[in-house]
Amino acid sequence: MKQKRIIIVEDDRDLLENMVKYLTLCGYEVTGAASAREFYYHLSRQTYLLAVLDIGLPDQSGLVLAEYVRNNTNMWIIMLTARSTLDDKLAGLKSGADFYLVKPIDCSELAATITNLFARLDAAPAVSELESLRESDTLEQWKLERKGWTLITPRGDSIKLTSKEFEFIASLSMRSNTIVARRDILKILDYPSTEQASHALESMIYRLRKKIEEAGCEFPVKTSHGTGYCLSADIIRI
Repeated sequence: MKQKRIIIVEDDRDLLENMVKYLTLCGYEVTGAASAREFYYHLSRQTYLLAVLDIGLPDQSGLVLAEYVRNNTNMWIIMLTARSTLDDKLAGLKSGADFYLVKPIDCSELAATITNLFARLDAAPAVSELESLRESDTLEQWKLERKGWTLITPRGDSIKLTSKEFEFIASLSMRSNTIVARRDILKILDYPSTEQASHALESMIYRLRKKIEEAGCEFPVKTSHGTGYCLSADIIRI
């Protein structure tokens, strides 16, 4: 198996050691860091495919680290935290997290999440391959590019998204086959829970639908009236 580098940032040194040992036995190349300072040090010396970040670090919030990772690297992010409220999960999503796991967590659960994540990553083409795939018009799935806020259609056409359009699609892709409640979407997009905000959300979705349909594709989002929204097609985040 090709080595995939992972960095774990966790201030509980016993937990950190256990996670590093377990994932190493699973065949991954793993680096442990007990603080944000150690994380930045390792990041300056090595590149990683995945960062597992604890939120409650002693010197800097893991949310800040996640924002740094999202803005400066192509790494995937798993947030690992003892906080389990909806607001905490939304904060993790907004900072750029791809997955959100709540402590206490078994190392096997973490390993299973990572295996699933890498399987999805392996199924998607590398960034360097996307142009040739677009030209040959052979893409089989929708793809959401984190850098550039771009939605790539199954035919290979690129649709430029606004920040809120991107966050809307990203929030649904994290919970595929699941209806995401309208109130949760409003929180994710920083809209207040008002009738006016609800209308603003509907207008944003209407504009997004129009963009996609003008590109010759069916809108990959279903509306569950009175409840929320869900994807009607697979969308891979890359």
